Amino acid sequence: MIKRNLFILVSFLLTTNLIAQKQTSYIEFTNMLDSLLTHTVKEVLPDEIKNPASFIFLDAREKEEFEISHIPNALQIGYENFDPKVLESIQKNQPIIVYCSLGYRSEKVAEKLLKMGYSNTTNLYGGIFEWVHCDQLILNDSSATDKVHTYNKEWSKWLKKGEKVY
Repeated sequence: MIKRNLFILVSFLLTTNLIAQKQTSYIEFTNMLDSLLTHTVKEVLPDEIKNPASFIFLDAREKEEFEISHIPNALQIGYENFDPKVLESIQKNQPIIVYCSLGYRSEKVAEKLLKMGYSNTTNLYGGIFEWVHCDQLILNDSSATDKVHTYNKEWSKWLKKGEKVY
């Protein structure tokens, strides 16, 4: 009985540690994200990415959003118009970070990638909004911009830096 209870306690503590809450730049944003996301995919914050060049960034937003701005060297894979052809040159074990505006669509795309065998896939917690909040570079075609497509007017309230585009 003691062994069983100890096992349950250790399992609970390990599980709690694995799904430890990330903290964005704004507590209200974090609270909203934690109610929106299922946390089924490993998550990373922009400040935790020490060498962005060692990752493949996949943008789960649609083409119109991507064209406004995106993370440097990101590939647009889409959500509604998911394009698996983007994955043709990517090895199944390469480190991938999927992002969207907030992290919901990218979480779903990351789940899909994991099922497809892309074993080193992570979701950017807070999406491009948190990327901008952390003063990271975003580009339009090839030049820096501060414009961010906010998906819709309702979600635009979560973007605290940059120029909102609907």
